[in-house]
Amino acid sequence: MSDDDLRVPASADPNADLDALVGEWWDWKQTAEALGVTVSRVRTWIREHQLAAAVPRPKAGQQVPAALVMDGEIVKGVPGLLTLLHDGHYDDLEILTWLFTDDETLPGRPIDALRENRGSEVKRRAQAMALS
Repeated sequence: MSDDDLRVPASADPNADLDALVGEWWDWKQTAEALGVTVSRVRTWIREHQLAAAVPRPKAGQQVPAALVMDGEIVKGVPGLLTLLHDGHYDDLEILTWLFTDDETLPGRPIDALRENRGSEVKRRAQAMALS
């Protein structure tokens, strides 16, 4: 596998239709309710890269992919992955596009692997992306 294979795939172009890739989006209030915290805490977590948010469609405002939350908590591995990729100079849009783009070599989407406790390979790929 070359370094180019570890970058955000061409099919994960930040201009791709992120709304369609992600599917269900929550505004900050819905996210706060799902996590049992305040909206202020959600805002802080987004700023600190514990959660990611993007504007899924024009005039929608910033929202959080619902799949980043499971059983009342942020999906295991997501905060570390976000921090790692932000340190590698990726923004939330690029990260979310990568997380929600199907990867047949994984198999499936990286977010699904994290939700299914198959995060080791996802983390390895994120580390390689951040360092390249």
